[in-house]
Amino acid sequence: QAQLVESGGGLVQPGGSLTLSCAASGIIFSIRSMGWHHQAPGKEREFVATISWSGGNTYYADSAKGRFTISRDNAKNTLYLQMNSLKPEDTAIYYCNLLGWDGHNIVYIWGQGTQVTVSS
Repeated sequence: QAQLVESGGGLVQPGGSLTLSCAASGIIFSIRSMGWHHQAPGKEREFVATISWSGGNTYYADSAKGRFTISRDNAKNTLYLQMNSLKPEDTAIYYCNLLGWDGHNIVYIWGQGTQVTVSS
């Protein structure tokens, strides 16, 4: 069974940087795309960024443009989110997701999330 494990969250001061990772494992025949969402306390889960696995095409939420960079390592089935110039409003649980194919069925899964706190 396919699963995602995020890491790299933590406490950082405003203006600082963090890099999140998301490792995919299990039975995944092919990956179509992976992405990041975040959910702040009391708010809905919101889109942050996504990347196509083969072509590397990226798309960002307006709040992430210019500050965040999504990337992937195809050989390691790992997704990254480099976050720079962090703001207190970036504080949230960050979740990665994967859309793929296991040879029989479409796979659409989420990780357990990693907490990012931006505070002085």
